Amino acid sequence: MKLKFEHQRHPHIDERKKTGQVKVHEKKTDLNSRLALLLTTGVGTMWCAYIFAILALLVLPDAIKGGMLTLIQWVSQTFIQLVMLSVIMVGQNILGQAADKRAEATYKDADATFHEAMEIQKHLKEQDEAINAILDRLEKMEANRTKEK
Repeated sequence: MKLKFEHQRHPHIDERKKTGQVKVHEKKTDLNSRLALLLTTGVGTMWCAYIFAILALLVLPDAIKGGMLTLIQWVSQTFIQLVMLSVIMVGQNILGQAADKRAEATYKDADATFHEAMEIQKHLKEQDEAINAILDRLEKMEANRTKEK
C-alpha cells in the first residue's frame, strides 16, 4: 500500500506570480485617462486649494457690495465649492494612500501565507515518502513472515 496524493497547484498561483500586485501608476492608459489623472493630481493639492481661495477672495469685495444674497451665493457657490473641492481631494488622496498601504500589506501577507502553505506541502511530501518507505518495509516483513510459516 502506498500513499498516492498528488498536489495540484491552482492555475491562479502561477498567473499571479507573473503579474504581481496591481498598481495604478503601472496601468497603461490612453491620452484622456492620463490627462484626467494629471488634472486630478494637480487639483488634489493644498497648493491648488490656496490658489482657489485667493481667486475666490479676489471677488469677495464685489460680493459684499451686492448685499446679503450675493454674499451667501459667493460663499456657497464660489468659496465652498472651489476651495473645498481641492481640500476634499487632498483628503481622498491621503485616504487612498492609506488604502494602498493596506492593500500592499494584505498582498504581502497573502504571499507569505502562500509560501508557508508551499513549505507545508513540501513537508507533507517528505512525510509521505517516509511513510511509504515504512509501509514498504512492513510489507516486506509481512511477506517474509508468511513465507516462513
